[in-house]
Order: sequence, then structure tokens, then C-alpha cells
Amino acid sequence: MKLDKISLDGKKTSIEVMDKIFSSKVNEKLISKVIYKTNANYKGRKSKTKQKNEIIGSTSKIYAQKGTGNARHASRKAPIFVGGGVAHGPKGETKYKKRKLNKNEKRLSIASILTKKHKLNDLIIFNDFSKVIKKTKEMNLILKKFHAINSILILDKSSKNNIDKAVRNIPNVKCTDINHFSAFDIVKYKKIIFTETSLKELEKRYN
Repeated sequence: MKLDKISLDGKKTSIEVMDKIFSSKVNEKLISKVIYKTNANYKGRKSKTKQKNEIIGSTSKIYAQKGTGNARHASRKAPIFVGGGVAHGPKGETKYKKRKLNKNEKRLSIASILTKKHKLNDLIIFNDFSKVIKKTKEMNLILKKFHAINSILILDKSSKNNIDKAVRNIPNVKCTDINHFSAFDIVKYKKIIFTETSLKELEKRYN
């Protein structure tokens, strides 16, 4: 299939792209699953309470099993005693397993999201940024011109180096490369911007 490729002057040409990336079946269930797992893995789990086996102290039985008229107890480490362990408390970062995503899930979810963005006209393909843009104001005007004030720019290495500093201070805009974006990123931002070279790099992964 063919998509429009735009120069910074607004001139349109066409570029051939792979159907299985930009015209695939939109799998909403898979998108939801991938985003849920990504968020779960990003979540910091710092809180930690001591379990019964982590309390330092005597393990001796506090009194005889029978004959005292009191309930049966073991050591003072039990959760019902002050200073004892905490039952079912937060276990800290190391105790929680990372939710795993296989490569096929990641690839199919990204293809589904990009197809959806294309249908909503929220996908932009630029020519490579061959000139260095130093001014944030200049880059901001370019994004406003193409109605991309809330966008993620997924660029090739050369283009990223040329505009990275100009994009850095613009709110609601993220600049990254083809190796460092996720399904969560492209759902979070309204517009998705590729350069011609970064698009070709993405297609290599689907061959």
C-alpha cells in the first residue's frame, strides 16, 4: 500500500509501505493486554513489610500448649502480636515477577495500533530531517503546522540528532528512535510521526 510522505514545506509524495504494519487487523484485546502488562512492569513496588520468617527473635513457644486457659500460640513472631510479622503485606520489588511479553505479541500490538492511527489520520511520515534545527520555537511551529502538538516522533538516528535539542522542551511531545518505543508510547500520544528512514527500519523487523 502507499502512504503520503510530507516535506517540511508541505509538499506531498507517496511512499510504499508494508500492508501488515499499516493495514492489519486491529486487535483491541491484544492492545489492551500489552498495555496492561507494560504498565504493570513500569510500576514501582518499593513498599516492604517483614514476613513472619524475617523477624529476628526467639522461636521458642511462649507458653505451654495446654493447661493455661489461653489460646494456643507458638512464638512472638506471629502476625497477631505487636512486633511480629505482617500477614499478606507488600513484599518489595524483588518478590514480584515481571509480566512477560513475547516478540510476536509486541509486533502484532504495534501493527494494530499503527493501523488504527492510520485510519484516524493520526499518522505522519516526514522526509528525513537533513538540516539541524536548534531553536525550540522553530520546531514548535513545524509541529503546529501539521497539527502535531501532542505527538511522538520515532526517528532514525541522524534525524534524531538533528532535532533532539529543539524538541526536548516542548510539552506533550516525545522524541525517540526506532529501538526505544513501546505500544504504550504510541497509544499515549495522539499523533505518530515517522521519518522515511525510520519507517524502513521498522519494516525490517516485520520481514
